[in-house]
Amino acid sequence: MRSFLNTLLLAFSSASMLAPALAQADGPERLKAFYQNTVGLKAQFKQTVSDAQGRKVQEVTGDMQLQRPGKFRWDYQKPYVQQIVGDGQKVWLYDPELNQVTVRSLSKAIGSSPAAMLAGSKEMEKSFALQDGGNQGGLEWVKATPREKESGFEQIMIGFKGDQLAQMELLDSFGHRTLIEFSQIERNPTLAAQAFRFVPPAGADVVGE
Repeated sequence: MRSFLNTLLLAFSSASMLAPALAQADGPERLKAFYQNTVGLKAQFKQTVSDAQGRKVQEVTGDMQLQRPGKFRWDYQKPYVQQIVGDGQKVWLYDPELNQVTVRSLSKAIGSSPAAMLAGSKEMEKSFALQDGGNQGGLEWVKATPREKESGFEQIMIGFKGDQLAQMELLDSFGHRTLIEFSQIERNPTLAAQAFRFVPPAGADVVGE
């Protein structure tokens, strides 16, 4: 399932000011408001992957950080360790168990991927067709369909509770469904620049660009 994780992440004003407008906002408007008022984000996450028959095949937890535009970091902690870092130019994936680093240019890796959605690319609507996803499970949803047929995803759903990011749900080309639930969210925190820099460990096998 690690190869699926690689595809998933390579291939991401105050509430009082936003509340009146968001009360009438549809999904795409909520997503745009989130981008306009979110420069950085820090959160914990739980990621659950189900197969085409609905059976749970994976559950992992970790921490994520993002700094718009184009910088992000996902640290998988349990049941294994893995790091994915976007430094604004390249995306690095480090697997300590394999002692391997995979690197790609950001422009190629982020085009029509979930990372592009959270990183808040200015070209978002060129990469995704956005639709209102309605209210389900107490969340307001936006449906994003990649315009690039080779993105690896059929659709991406992003759920908001008020103006706060709450969940992402992804359906890939193989019928796998991935649910990402965010918690302990901090909007616009002070983030260390070092968090978005990656230097391959000595002796690691580096593959890619």
